[in-house]
Amino acid sequence: MKIDPGVAALVLFAALLHASWNAIVKSDRDRLVSFGIVMMAGCLLAVPFIPFVAFPAEASWPYLAASVIVHNFYYYYLLRAYAHGDLSHVYPIARGLGPLLVAIFSGRLVGEYLSLAEACGVGLLSFGIASLAFGHGLPRGRREWQAVYYAVGTGVFIAGYTLADGLGVRHSGDALGYIVWLNLLEGPWVLVLAFWRRGAAIYPYLQQYWWRGAAGGFIATLGYGIAIWAMSVGALAHVAALRETSVLFATVMGAVLLHEGFGTRRILAAALIVAGLLLMNLPLFR
Repeated sequence: MKIDPGVAALVLFAALLHASWNAIVKSDRDRLVSFGIVMMAGCLLAVPFIPFVAFPAEASWPYLAASVIVHNFYYYYLLRAYAHGDLSHVYPIARGLGPLLVAIFSGRLVGEYLSLAEACGVGLLSFGIASLAFGHGLPRGRREWQAVYYAVGTGVFIAGYTLADGLGVRHSGDALGYIVWLNLLEGPWVLVLAFWRRGAAIYPYLQQYWWRGAAGGFIATLGYGIAIWAMSVGALAHVAALRETSVLFATVMGAVLLHEGFGTRRILAAALIVAGLLLMNLPLFR
């Protein structure tokens, strides 16, 4: 199942959106609360659509449940990664590992086997993405290695929810219905945890900064909604790999907005990403 150029363009747009809401969370003073607002905003955005979408078919329920569970592990590991490392460090590791694992397992689970050129493209893309994380050399000290550990764990859970949602949306009978119910079911839990951990101290923060999380929630919901829909019409490995080009945007945001630095190694890593995309998606290489 190839991916149409128009769909590819939308997935690249979703990648920009994904990097944007991650930059919002990373730059926030209280990431747990910020993340909770992001997820709750996505949940509230889904509510008005309930009367207008089909309820997901029963065959998709196990995948929907698995996605909600895996997503919450992903949120925990992502927040821990951001607590220990820079956006431009941990984000590329996590997002680079995800599409590689999807490419490895999608053949066995979905029957979508990549050609040699496509497999090489996924490999180059993943290697380039991960290389962005080490633009300043190998991690030094316990804190940086902890960041790598949580980033790797995040990547594993990214692959998990990508496969679950890719299979779920194809069994749902209605992609928009699946997207709406996924947002409804996974939305409240991070904010509930934030209330439990922060107590009454959360209210002044909500009053002052709620708009940041709300904006992030709109961006996150739109971006992942596009990705889920794309997985219903295109190959999982292609969609996952294209979506993870968000690391290019995240690395630039980390360098420009968060002053995390950039360098020659990261420029070379970006070139590998472009080469991987060409191998995966140009007809010349199929």
